[in-house]
Amino acid sequence: MIDFSPPESPFRISYDGDFDIARAVTAPPPDAPSDAAIKKELKRTVREISRLQRRLHAHRHYAVLLVFQAMDAAGKDSTLRAVMTGVNPAGFRINAFEAPSNEEARHDFLWRTTRRLPEKGRIGIFNRSYYEEVLIVRVHPDYLERQKLPRRLPIMERCEERYQSIRDHEAHLARNGTVILKFWLNISKEEQARRFLRRIDRPDKNWKFSRADIEERRHWDDYMAAYEDAINATARPWAPWYAIPADSKPWMRLLVAQLVRDQLATLDLTHPELPEEERAELQDYRAHLATEL
Repeated sequence: MIDFSPPESPFRISYDGDFDIARAVTAPPPDAPSDAAIKKELKRTVREISRLQRRLHAHRHYAVLLVFQAMDAAGKDSTLRAVMTGVNPAGFRINAFEAPSNEEARHDFLWRTTRRLPEKGRIGIFNRSYYEEVLIVRVHPDYLERQKLPRRLPIMERCEERYQSIRDHEAHLARNGTVILKFWLNISKEEQARRFLRRIDRPDKNWKFSRADIEERRHWDDYMAAYEDAINATARPWAPWYAIPADSKPWMRLLVAQLVRDQLATLDLTHPELPEEERAELQDYRAHLATEL
């Protein structure tokens, strides 16, 4: 297995299967920088990501896959905008996965995301992902009926099978040069309630709110159990999970950006070096162009 040396962080989940979701922090520490200082550092970090992304694109030996999972209102969309603003749009692609279409439901659960994997030299971002298939279907097992699976299994046995498929899938990607970072944006139930209230109270945010948000909130404890099991089952050195505190959006965005930057910085990214004869040919072209000035 390729060792991509995932970035060290107090928010990186261990590979021992002992992650306790109840102990995962959701807020920044008391000594965290001010929002103004965080935003300044975020801009600097995004510039570094942009520089490294250009080298990734030129090098073309690695692809990077960033997976984002979270409860509603945790701030996935705004984090992706903040972290990728300023990065060449040709160098990355964001894919948002909602309920499977009829076509997607007729394939195995990894099919629709596999079709959207990033090519070498690019960053692919999954806003939700194949992990929905061990999260939402665990809380709502009836959703599996659309998938016409050949065997009926208790939901936990089904999830265990899918954990194995996910581990195999991510190991295969890593062996073939895809660098994977997985972020669980950890919002508290209280902060989610505050953000839902803002969506209701502000006319410009009404469109973000739906009855389904409240319905899913009633299953909070079930989702937390599903996240804890899925994360413990799939945290590996080649596909690490990071539990990012999400009650402060500026702090969350900076932590994500720094981890992406640090991971890119570990890769042996170099610009391709042309063979000597091609370099000589370039000099001929240069001499010809210079005569036209």
